[in-house]
Amino acid sequence: MLRGIDVSSYQSSSYDTDGLSFVFIKATEGRSYVNPKLAAQTKRGRDAGLVVGFYHFLWPGNLTEQAEYFVSQAPETRGDILAVDWETTGGGSHASNSEKDRFLRKVKELRPDHKVILYCNRHFWLNFDTTSYAGDGLWIADYAAAAGEPRIKADWRFHQYTDDPLDKNVADFSCGSALREWAEG
Repeated sequence: MLRGIDVSSYQSSSYDTDGLSFVFIKATEGRSYVNPKLAAQTKRGRDAGLVVGFYHFLWPGNLTEQAEYFVSQAPETRGDILAVDWETTGGGSHASNSEKDRFLRKVKELRPDHKVILYCNRHFWLNFDTTSYAGDGLWIADYAAAAGEPRIKADWRFHQYTDDPLDKNVADFSCGSALREWAEG
């Protein structure tokens, strides 16, 4: 298993990269928010030689506009991974299953040479998802499981196993070059 983290504006732009193979960085949310630390956090990951991914926190409605906004703000370098963060919003709502699927497909249409994946927690995967569509891969959050052992039956690529003291992840790849080849693939 490869180690990685995900960061947003709540984390430092000089996060520790020792022992990491990848980082996911929050880029956007809805149709108006951009992470103010996006450029600095991206530079940190790239300077450390990590595979870099970007995620968009999905809100219900306006899926095409959200997808266009996300790809207009997320850096575009070969091998970058794009992800949709599908969970409950601060207002207590969430995008529907069909909206999640449409968003993933639209991002893939807009950036066909990039891997586009789904991030969600185990509860959403088991109770809200009805299509098992995760684009090019599933990034599952399950904190009650050991790293690399999420409690789902579906294939997954990334597992977020804790948020203490920050979001830590593992990737199901044999080595860093295998992850990079997949991301650039």
